[in-house]
Amino acid sequence: MKRILITGANGFTGQHLLERLARDGHELHGLLHRASDAASPQLHEAHVADLRDLPVLKEVIERVRPDRVVHLAAIAFVAHGDPAELYSTNILGTRNLLQALASARRQPEAMLLASSANVYGNRREGVLEESMEPEPANDYGISKVTCELLARLYADHLPIITVRPFNYTGRGQSEQFIIPKIVAHARSRSPVIELGNIDVARDFSDVRAVVDSYARLIDEPGSIGGVFNVCSGEAHSLADVIGMVERLSGHHMTVTVNPAFVRADEVKTLRGSRSKLENTIGKLAMPPLEETLSWMLDA
Repeated sequence: MKRILITGANGFTGQHLLERLARDGHELHGLLHRASDAASPQLHEAHVADLRDLPVLKEVIERVRPDRVVHLAAIAFVAHGDPAELYSTNILGTRNLLQALASARRQPEAMLLASSANVYGNRREGVLEESMEPEPANDYGISKVTCELLARLYADHLPIITVRPFNYTGRGQSEQFIIPKIVAHARSRSPVIELGNIDVARDFSDVRAVVDSYARLIDEPGSIGGVFNVCSGEAHSLADVIGMVERLSGHHMTVTVNPAFVRADEVKTLRGSRSKLENTIGKLAMPPLEETLSWMLDA
């Protein structure tokens, strides 16, 4: 049993990761942004701290003394309207966490940093591999590239693992994201849905496989210092997704295109390679997208 600290433990990914780690019997600690945030019953203890408050963060680290840390907390919505908040939360928050861990009397055995496939930008076609240089195309991507650079500064002091998850979805994800929005419209039998370009194809993963990869990476000493794509390796267009949801739900929706949702420089197809990940942790059980959608519709 390990003592594991998860930042953003009450978020979409955090909740699924807690379920995954709880099955292994670990002592789970969660870092919450506010005292009013709901704490999962799977947590051994919830700790309240703003990642931008370094002294409080140091106190939490010294109190918990985690064996492993998974850093999920971030503003993850690409279209977030406050760049100053996005940068301070994602960059300063990450820098403070790294500093608090590096200066602690006892360092963790592994620290997983959740970056994003957004670091690759949106001007590339084809299969994306970890060896490609980042070309972020929005504030969120820039913030995640900066977090990766910060991780390099602390690489001599901390056993850091960096993951670049592609799009992923599942039960509990906010409807501000595209697939939960489509699923919610089908469940409510809405006749019309307003979207952007539905012909673009993206690599969609199941959150259950994503958190399984995180749990296995922090258990694998050979992952320390690595950067790993977390993805399905397959691309599906939004038109395909809508078709799957309509077949599964038995409900047809009329799609109207909102020009405000269409990016002029959007690439046609984008997918990742998970070869490096599977060479490190073994085969990843990634459910087919249709199975994920069925799971979400049945929630």
